[in-house]
Amino acid sequence: MLFPTPTFALFFLAVLPLSWLLMPQVHRWRPFMIVASYVFYAGWDWRFLFLLAGATLWNQVLAVRIWHTESPGRRKALLVLALAGNLGVLGYFKYYDFFVESLDGVFSLVGLDAPLEVRTIVLPVGISFYTFMAISYVVDAYRRDFKPTSLEKFAVYLSFFPHLVAGPIVRPGELIPQLDTPRNPRRVDTSRAFYLIATGLFKKVVIANYLASSIVDEVFAAPGQHSSLEILIAVYAYAVQIYADFSGYTDMAIGIALLLGFSFPRNFDSPYAATSVQDFWRRWHMTLSRWLRDYVYIPLGGNRRGSILTYRNLMLTMLLGGLWHGAAWTFVVWGGLHGGALALDRWRTRRPGHVPPEQSRRRVWAARIVTFHFVCFAWIFFRSESFGAAWDMITGLFTGWGEASPLVTVGVLLAIAVGIGSQYLPARIPGLIMARFSRLPVPAQAVVLAFALVLTSALGPEGVAPFIYFQF
Repeated sequence: MLFPTPTFALFFLAVLPLSWLLMPQVHRWRPFMIVASYVFYAGWDWRFLFLLAGATLWNQVLAVRIWHTESPGRRKALLVLALAGNLGVLGYFKYYDFFVESLDGVFSLVGLDAPLEVRTIVLPVGISFYTFMAISYVVDAYRRDFKPTSLEKFAVYLSFFPHLVAGPIVRPGELIPQLDTPRNPRRVDTSRAFYLIATGLFKKVVIANYLASSIVDEVFAAPGQHSSLEILIAVYAYAVQIYADFSGYTDMAIGIALLLGFSFPRNFDSPYAATSVQDFWRRWHMTLSRWLRDYVYIPLGGNRRGSILTYRNLMLTMLLGGLWHGAAWTFVVWGGLHGGALALDRWRTRRPGHVPPEQSRRRVWAARIVTFHFVCFAWIFFRSESFGAAWDMITGLFTGWGEASPLVTVGVLLAIAVGIGSQYLPARIPGLIMARFSRLPVPAQAVVLAFALVLTSALGPEGVAPFIYFQF
């Protein structure tokens, strides 16, 4: 199910009152929420329910065994087994065809046929997200950071429908303890929840969908047919589109979870206001950034083994992060660009004798502009279907100035300005809006929400495109 659809609205209208009714009785609420979440997931393809259930059983059994095993060797063997199962399933569904196509390319260079065939495997929606959450669970059990819970609670944790298909990536310690405490419907922060849902809807339905249909899809599909100005604006538009699309989804997910009585970690913090690539990754998809740091970068050695190995660890982490986003070499290049930039940032700021310059307003804005344009350049590889298409976009930035640019409209420029400009608003403004909304009488709140929904529907294109991160 897509969040901004009538189908999900009907589903949630049925689930929410029942959830509130059962909140004080957690022993009844948990099985109800498992069933509701499985119904939600079955809206995509009911056959993959068995995959989700299998992941739940596999990780619960091994996490419990790891926790109760004293022998370091056996504990490590169990951890390797758990990781092999998780990554094996993820690798088959997400990377099998990519591996075969890459292998075929290598074999063709020497005039041989690859021994495997492409199978066109359907990617289960959300598999990357719930696999990473399952890995967090078993690794935290191995590190003695989190004691495994009951199968019922773990099933809720892994399948909870607000985060199931596209995050945020919630850690065991962030959600499972909340399952032990009865939720009080009277203490639900409805003003914040409705604000997040309304703004998330606007970002997805109005900003992201409008930019995709008005310029991004058309230019990236055939960059050779467009002017340099259209290509440049399309790159900016995609930067705003992917931010509005994904942050819009996670805003809605966090708001929906709040209505159910649960708190999720924040996932975005004005990423296009970042002053360095390192700062960007502190603000963009923050739950993934922390996951990569704690479960990939630090286990590789982090920054504990000297500068050269630190640069290597940064690069490997971002290459894996790029590959996680999609089974294509363009994603690997995107990750490599960010890995190289992170290594360069670290070298520049940690080299011997380096004295940090005084942070004037001019320097801060210069750093923001440089960081934003680097991120936009890397997005070209992220969005392009192939290296050829990415190269056409890059060369097109220099070879078609002065040509007609009918796709560069006032509406497109305004949507880009809103998407970027909103990230420079003072942090206190959302709080003030929520505070004023919460003080309104209930009928007035209903009128405001109805107006916001009507405005979003009127401004957005017809239909709702799938969220970009559903394919990852």
